[in-house]
Amino acid sequence: MNNARRDLLDQINEFSFAAYDTLLYLDTHQEDQAALEYFREMTQKRKEAMAEYGRQFGPLTIDCDSATANDRWQWAMQPWPWEGGVC
Repeated sequence: MNNARRDLLDQINEFSFAAYDTLLYLDTHQEDQAALEYFREMTQKRKEAMAEYGRQFGPLTIDCDSATANDRWQWAMQPWPWEGGVC
């Protein structure tokens, strides 16, 4: 896997972790406006990184396929993990 792809996957994982961890915190601290803003920021960055990944390498998840939408079904067009793909 090339470095750009790995770096983008790492960013997605970091943004995802930050968003989900903050979401758990917000379950018990609903009034924390700074945490809510941070959650929104991380969620937006994750969405942007997922869209960028879709544009460069194909959709990472089924709900990201619109990033590469055209007349063909793109989801199954990328390499499978055992073919030296993402994993």
